[in-house]
Amino acid sequence: RGPARYFGGEEVAAEKLVDEIDAQTGVECRIGVADGLFAAILAARHARHVEPGGSREFLAPLPIEEIEQLADRLGQKQAAAQPELVDLLRRLGVGTLGEFAALGSSDVATRFGPAAVLAHRAAGGQEERPVKRRRPPPELVVTEELDPPVDRVDRAAFVAKVLADELHAKLGDLGLACTRLGISARTGNGEELHRVWRCAEPLTPAATADRVRWQLDGWLNGRNPKGKPTAGLDELSLRPEEVVGAGGLQLDLLSAATGEAAARAGRAFARVQGMLGPEAVLTGVLGGGRDPRDQVRFVPWGDERRAALPVEPPWPGRIPAPSPTVVPGDPWPARVLDASGEPVWITGRLGLSAAPQMVEVGGGRSRAVAGWAGPWPVTERWWVDLLAGGSGQTAPDSQVPPRALVRLQVVLVPESSDGESDEVALLLVHERGDWWVQGAYR
Repeated sequence: RGPARYFGGEEVAAEKLVDEIDAQTGVECRIGVADGLFAAILAARHARHVEPGGSREFLAPLPIEEIEQLADRLGQKQAAAQPELVDLLRRLGVGTLGEFAALGSSDVATRFGPAAVLAHRAAGGQEERPVKRRRPPPELVVTEELDPPVDRVDRAAFVAKVLADELHAKLGDLGLACTRLGISARTGNGEELHRVWRCAEPLTPAATADRVRWQLDGWLNGRNPKGKPTAGLDELSLRPEEVVGAGGLQLDLLSAATGEAAARAGRAFARVQGMLGPEAVLTGVLGGGRDPRDQVRFVPWGDERRAALPVEPPWPGRIPAPSPTVVPGDPWPARVLDASGEPVWITGRLGLSAAPQMVEVGGGRSRAVAGWAGPWPVTERWWVDLLAGGSGQTAPDSQVPPRALVRLQVVLVPESSDGESDEVALLLVHERGDWWVQGAYR
């Protein structure tokens, strides 16, 4: 989905790819988009863009012979059975993929066998094989009792290598590779430490040992939210939280195109984390929220990229797109002035006391306002005081105070003669009696 978002849609991205391939090779190609590999292959043959959820409808009128396209992804014995399956279905009066998909899956399995089950799923617009989220068996956990307890990084590095080699030996015996590694430790005083490392590609023994060493270094030197342990580590465990078939990881289009560059960058990031700790390399994850700062969460490189707030729920009061291009970690103080040079304040009806004419940021020079939009008031957690005061009881989330703010967008007059080089717009917020710059558009 990365190229689709970048170019503004799947169809636009497909056209760009077709044009680029033609320009580079002189070969005209077709591109199709659909849910599932089988549907996407047929969509490419017909140069079709199938909307999400529309694969079954797209496949339904196609002839049953298209099932033979699955042969390349089946075992030799199952692939050899595909022409026989097609011939049998034809003789039974099943002439299209839609008619085949309408049959009951249990009936297909009983009458035609396992190869037909895969074909039946594909004909219905489903993946040939359901995505299998493997839960690693318990015996893959490796644990080392540390006696005497480890309180130095050099000893931790040795233990990390031993455990990493043991874990990968077990994974190799089962033909598995680890993409998410759980590291757990217990101190002599009973403190429990745990962290999960997530990786874009399967870990090697050396990469696993590095991550264990970095994690132990961070714990032993107090670079974690709980601070430095009160005693040495007397137990260390490694658990593969997520595994894939060895060599079976499929990259998406964007990752495949930038695979080598991404691998080099990943190794560089991992090296920096090895020297400075996991928190030294952060990546942003977009999520939901009304405040631009709430919509981005920074996570250490290699950690699971999970948004702080879900994108899906509606967010009344959220500033519409486009989002600010610059969001300060701490809002910049600002002053908003009217035509008389007096501060603009918020009225009891949550409006502006006067039209903004000048804006001063961080005590710097005032800039004239070319245009403005708003104000947009937002009151969050307004029920806290109501519940706490009205009933004599404490509201469940009374620890978090209500938050009332008013936001305003202003476009500043350029200071340069060309009128372009320093053109900027600001997202201002009025909270607790003061104006702040919450974001800038450049």
